[in-house]
Amino acid sequence: MNSYYDYKDSGAPWLGNVPVHWKMERAKWHFSTRNERGNSEPVLLAATQKNGMYPQEKVDGVVKVADGTDIQQFKTVHKGDFVISLRSFQGGFERSDYEGVCSPAYQVFFADQTVWDNDYLRFLFKDVHFIDAMNSLTVGIREGRNIKYEDFANSLIAIPPIDEQAAIASFLKKLTQEVDAVISDAKASIEEYKAWKASIIYEAVTKGLDQNAEMKESGNPWIGKIPLDWRVCKTLFVLSMPITDGPHTTPDLFDEGVPFVSAEAVSCGNGLIDFDHIRGYISEDFYQECCLKYIPKKNDIYMIKSGATTGRVSYVDTDIKFTIWSPLAVFRANEKIMHFKYLFYFLQSDAYQKQVELGWTYGTQQNIGMRTLETLKLCLPPKSTQIQIADYLDQKCGVIDSLIQEKTDLIRDLEGYRKSLIFEVVTGKRRVF
Repeated sequence: MNSYYDYKDSGAPWLGNVPVHWKMERAKWHFSTRNERGNSEPVLLAATQKNGMYPQEKVDGVVKVADGTDIQQFKTVHKGDFVISLRSFQGGFERSDYEGVCSPAYQVFFADQTVWDNDYLRFLFKDVHFIDAMNSLTVGIREGRNIKYEDFANSLIAIPPIDEQAAIASFLKKLTQEVDAVISDAKASIEEYKAWKASIIYEAVTKGLDQNAEMKESGNPWIGKIPLDWRVCKTLFVLSMPITDGPHTTPDLFDEGVPFVSAEAVSCGNGLIDFDHIRGYISEDFYQECCLKYIPKKNDIYMIKSGATTGRVSYVDTDIKFTIWSPLAVFRANEKIMHFKYLFYFLQSDAYQKQVELGWTYGTQQNIGMRTLETLKLCLPPKSTQIQIADYLDQKCGVIDSLIQEKTDLIRDLEGYRKSLIFEVVTGKRRVF
């Protein structure tokens, strides 16, 4: 790794040592706030966590300004300005590549262009170590205090010569574009693998494994044709008990106790419960109360029934003691007629998920009722056929899941490399020119 010839203590713990010829000064000496109102181009801008300030209509998930609001009274943002916002600070300061205005809740500032290269600053302000350092100056966003411009302005900041800043920015722009291109390709491959997996599951659970089997109409548009000796039935028919869920009260959570499983543990588990993402731990007394309604059993299947991940499923493959919260619906197969693993695959197939989408309702979030789930249609092949299909899908999906994991690991490694490289270069640990 190339480095500079000599270093000095920066005086800022997050920076450590910096090249000896870099200046260390308070940010307020080289940045200024912008408090103008209105703009000749009154485009309403909003912050994203990756791409800076964009026209609001291009940014998803932002609170829209009410019709009739005089946005000329909003804060001016010029191209090249930086913005601090409560919503976006976890992703660093945002730069605007647009002329416009923004909500008064934002704090707008700009750099002395005789001292700073704006592209260099864009990388510096997105460095995770810089973000952590800014967060450490406050009581924390989650406790309700925003990052103020003054927090940043009073902090020490390293200032490389402006020609070095330009060289650093040029290097990082080229390299991060190359890394991001590989990450983008890997993400596209993951989506292709997921589509391939979904297709294999759909074909197997609705058409079977015998390509020469005589077919008949199922009577369900999402299922389509099925083998002649199969039937279609309501979900409840193949269960040993009505669909149930966990408690609808929010318990006290502790650092230890009985694991309390909710939606995240199901959505993160790739078909199994991820106990690293449980809601927390509950007391033995509350667990005993939960057991009056439902006691988890091996091979039970959980479907998320509310929130953004509605429809995701996982099954229980452990005998450890735990219980679940209300966002999860429990499917317990009647093993006399339904193999649990075939049911697990059918519930995640497009044939079933399309029905889930048609059945959910919207309040503050999407939601599907347990009684609605019980009425959704699925295939009921002979039990021996179900087992063959489940074994086939275990093998096929296992191969695809391995390919997806390889791409996921590659993305993680590249993102880690990207973050590490940006830190090393913008803080002078590595010389790139």
